[in-house]
Amino acid sequence: MMVEKRGLGRGLSALLGEVEETPVDAGVAGGLRDIPIELIHRNEKQPRWVFSEDEIEELAASIRIKGVLQPILVRPAPDRDGHFEIVAGERRWRASQKAGLHVLPALVRELDDIQVLEIGVIENVQRTALNPIEEANAYQQLVEVHGRSAAEVADAVGKSRSHVANLVRLLALPDPVRHYLMESKITAGHARALLGAADPLALADLVIAKGLSVRDTESLVRKESSGGAAPKVSASKPAKDTDTQALEVDLSEALGLTVEVIDKGGVGELRVKYASLEQLDEVCRRLTRA
Repeated sequence: MMVEKRGLGRGLSALLGEVEETPVDAGVAGGLRDIPIELIHRNEKQPRWVFSEDEIEELAASIRIKGVLQPILVRPAPDRDGHFEIVAGERRWRASQKAGLHVLPALVRELDDIQVLEIGVIENVQRTALNPIEEANAYQQLVEVHGRSAAEVADAVGKSRSHVANLVRLLALPDPVRHYLMESKITAGHARALLGAADPLALADLVIAKGLSVRDTESLVRKESSGGAAPKVSASKPAKDTDTQALEVDLSEALGLTVEVIDKGGVGELRVKYASLEQLDEVCRRLTRA
């Protein structure tokens, strides 16, 4: 039987819009209700894998004072009677647990697996900052597993078709390079350039070791493809002392981004690496807040 393909973005706004319009009635299936938090579980297939503990703690602090301002969206758990699976709102669920809440306001909807994935992709892309690999995996899942065209996915999330296609292409990179991207050691621009390299991992290591720009990376790839040998990493950097390494870890955890301390006799640089404008906005917000 042919399944009608829904408009993804509009479907999400309609579903989430009902939160404010649906009266609270715990006795009506599919309505807005308070659900014991231990009966709510994360969706293991949701697109977002990485959550900033600092952001969760900030949200938890707000919830302790103001409560949960917007209900989460759940569906009945497919494999557990009386339990529910999160469709949208995992950050609120995590923060509510930290805040010590025992119940959580939730909008219950009967949704199939395709709808759950679509809503998860759209919410995360439009509302939060997925890293490029998480975003690419979500798009690929919609295209390959659920039969969406690249144009449909692009229209649904409000991105260009080239944006979707370029991100999905990043999944062809070797696992270590994809992890560099997820950890913000390289940017999406670096990763796209590395797609044309014969040995993406070797060049990625070189890019990180030398702190090369995207333009430098593109030049290296062109030189390699034209038969020229890529330059080798010169002498290895001197090992940093344990205090400097600990400081880098503390600053990275505080900012949620990779931080590098370069010290030369008490004079040096503090480098904060970001992979998107959203991440830059976030670090600026953290540095300038009272």
